[in-house]
Amino acid sequence: MVDIGTREGLRIAIQQAGYYPDLVAETLETALAGEPVESFVVHHEPHFDRDELRRHVSVLVLTPTRLIVGHSDEYPSDDAHGSPYATTSTEAVPLARVSSVVVSRTVPSPASHQVGDRPLDVVLTVGWGAMSRIDLEPATCGDPDCEADHGYTGTVTSDDFTLRVSEAGDGMTRVDDMLTFARALSAATVQVR
Repeated sequence: MVDIGTREGLRIAIQQAGYYPDLVAETLETALAGEPVESFVVHHEPHFDRDELRRHVSVLVLTPTRLIVGHSDEYPSDDAHGSPYATTSTEAVPLARVSSVVVSRTVPSPASHQVGDRPLDVVLTVGWGAMSRIDLEPATCGDPDCEADHGYTGTVTSDDFTLRVSEAGDGMTRVDDMLTFARALSAATVQVR
């Protein structure tokens, strides 16, 4: 198991993901700017795009002052690029800006669930106000025969970053790592308020 509270642990996890490790590590080192690593999660996600295998890696790193969100994607050659290429980016979010940390779990047999039982999957959604999702639906008055236009109703949800890991797709170690990271991020955002 990788120590998820150290810079060396982060480097090992990036190497284990096997997705352009030097590129991903270099990008994160730039964003970390010398700060220590308190917790992290690395998620490599291969998927098919038509008939091609594409890969993507997301890395979340918690420092004493910031949440670093890194993404790296690869692309096939195209008219502008004669060979396959990758793009990588990081965003450094001050912890004081993190407005929500949502952790959703799917558990089997909820009637027999006991403290410490592991979930099948974990979804982490972090909001800091850069992006929001608006869900609208027609408003109603409750009268099933009413044909009046009551406008719309809806919700605005902070939805800057969402990451899902599952036992079936990623293994229980990755699910445990996600829960550890979610706890650390939640604790860090409490401390900055």
